[in-house]
Amino acid sequence: MGLCLPCLGGAAGDVVETPDPEVRRRQLAEAAEKRQMEASTRGIKDPYSVEQKKKKKEEMEKALSDSSPAGEGGGLRWQVG
Repeated sequence: MGLCLPCLGGAAGDVVETPDPEVRRRQLAEAAEKRQMEASTRGIKDPYSVEQKKKKKEEMEKALSDSSPAGEGGGLRWQVG
């Protein structure tokens, strides 16, 4: 029967030390950011064109909202009778 204890087998050099909390926190933040980037581009062949279309759509919506005066009704008028 053999014992698998690091102190008896001389395997103390194989023990991996954990980094300090600040380094670990930074690594986790970088990994999370990488996962978000991968998830946002998953299934998209050309992420640049998708981003350009999104910006163009936002600009068009902004232009439409700026062109219609907010004080006027701007809706349809109903006539009764």
